Amino acid sequence: MQNIKGKVIAITGASSGMGKAIAVELAKEGATVVLGARRAEQSQQVVEEIKNKDGEAIFVPIDVKNKADLVGLVNAAVQHYGKLDVIVNNAGVSQLSRIDDLDVDGWEEMIDINLKGVLYGMAAAIPVFKEQGSGHIVNIISTAGIKIVPMQGVYAGTKNAIRTIGEAFRQESDGNLRITGISPGFVKTDFANGIKNEQMKSAIQNGMEQMAMDPVAIANAVIYAVSQPDDVEIGDVVIRPSKQN
Repeated sequence: MQNIKGKVIAITGASSGMGKAIAVELAKEGATVVLGARRAEQSQQVVEEIKNKDGEAIFVPIDVKNKADLVGLVNAAVQHYGKLDVIVNNAGVSQLSRIDDLDVDGWEEMIDINLKGVLYGMAAAIPVFKEQGSGHIVNIISTAGIKIVPMQGVYAGTKNAIRTIGEAFRQESDGNLRITGISPGFVKTDFANGIKNEQMKSAIQNGMEQMAMDPVAIANAVIYAVSQPDDVEIGDVVIRPSKQN
């Protein structure tokens, strides 16, 4: 993991769940982490947790629906630490329902956060990466887009859009800029709390109770991807509980 030490890594949705685990575990490996999230108090607690273990971290308040906030996150990394090596686009949301339920507000929320929020993160980081001559984008996707099931159509659609965009970027890149997609299955987080459909919320929470992985498993996948030598790119990683169908 020597290739992680000293890297400056920005993470969206870093106040809890997978984002928090990614930040904490990367800091343990010697990375400097720049946490982006909406919840200031929780994020600051993560920063203090990292600093108490001799790590280095700062928090930048962001909402990934606002493209200027993503620019601010990237700029904060460069201003504080002189560079940005990796951006982890982790922030995401799910509103699971039948398509003919017509939860248009839920669709728009998922498109704004899961799709546009990732694109805004990429758009903010790519100019810095090009100027540096190196950089790595890590997009946290989902197994939802790999196995298509009822009630997850639009959610899976936003995730598969990121897969498509990532593959196009990989082919367009000259090799100096790398991109990795990591697709988690059930993970023990508060992810289900925001689901409005009570039936789906209950189903997701039950799945989490029965089989969900510790979010550290996702952090380890990120560590694996970003610790590779500069001439090695980890493309797509699918990581799910062994019990998950």
